[in-house]
Amino acid sequence: MAQHWTEADIPDQTGRTALVTGANAGLGFLEALNLAKRGAHVYVAARNEQRGEAALAKLRQQAPAENLELVSLDLADLDSVRKLAAELPPLDLLLNNAGVMAVPRRHTTKQGFELQFGTNHLGHFALTGLLLPGLLSRPGSRVVTLSSIAAQMGRINFADLQADRRYGANIAYSQSKLANSIFALELDRRLKAAGADVLSIGAHPGYSRTDLQYSGPQLGGGGLYAQAMKVITPLVAQSAERGALPALRAATDPSAKGGEYYGPNGIGNLRGFPVAQRFVGAAYNEDVARKLWDVSVQLTDVDYADLAATRN
Repeated sequence: MAQHWTEADIPDQTGRTALVTGANAGLGFLEALNLAKRGAHVYVAARNEQRGEAALAKLRQQAPAENLELVSLDLADLDSVRKLAAELPPLDLLLNNAGVMAVPRRHTTKQGFELQFGTNHLGHFALTGLLLPGLLSRPGSRVVTLSSIAAQMGRINFADLQADRRYGANIAYSQSKLANSIFALELDRRLKAAGADVLSIGAHPGYSRTDLQYSGPQLGGGGLYAQAMKVITPLVAQSAERGALPALRAATDPSAKGGEYYGPNGIGNLRGFPVAQRFVGAAYNEDVARKLWDVSVQLTDVDYADLAATRN
């Protein structure tokens, strides 16, 4: 196994079909680029059509144009999630990359959910479930879900899941990222129980330089937090190119296994080369995982019936 795994270690992806959420910028852009350069047909999912078209043009300057296709997806709108899922062919790879961070509470999803939990977790939960029949039909397919080192501070507050009574932007973000970790592990358990030839793997980018640290705080008018991020991030964070590697390794490394978690190998897992490591301890609580799964089914009306049918 490579000690310093890089883009050069990505095996040939010819014949694989992938969807990358949030692929118009940041880590998602780089994930889509590297997959397409290795031969995968990549659906570039973007919420904003204009930004998506601009990103597609840049991607096609660096990778074969025929390997890249723009699709519309707003994870903060379950109708948009359903529409895209109905239009896509069976996938070999679903890369649940998109996310929002530290936004004001006044922003909600179309269905009224707190924006970070609704986008980062519920949107991807629904998308994965709706795309599952196609993934099950493709032997060796994978679902890679991005979490964050912020999951270490997370707690699933079932008594106030949408933060209606009390809201902290960073607390809500940490909850959503812990939910991503819990989902990756619980999906792995259910896939294995069903005997499905699909891997569910988690990844996190450490602390990487992207627009994510600024975009959320800017929705709240900027302020000291946004200004601090602009100063701290360039000093501490690793490049976005390095930050994209854990997800790319989870997505393509032939030795990767279901239930693994890839992140940087440096101090505090903030920087470095991608290696398999443990999820935060709270992610392994199976009682919480089952409860979160059931709540997510209720909120999204996506029941993963195809997985149950596979098990039977």
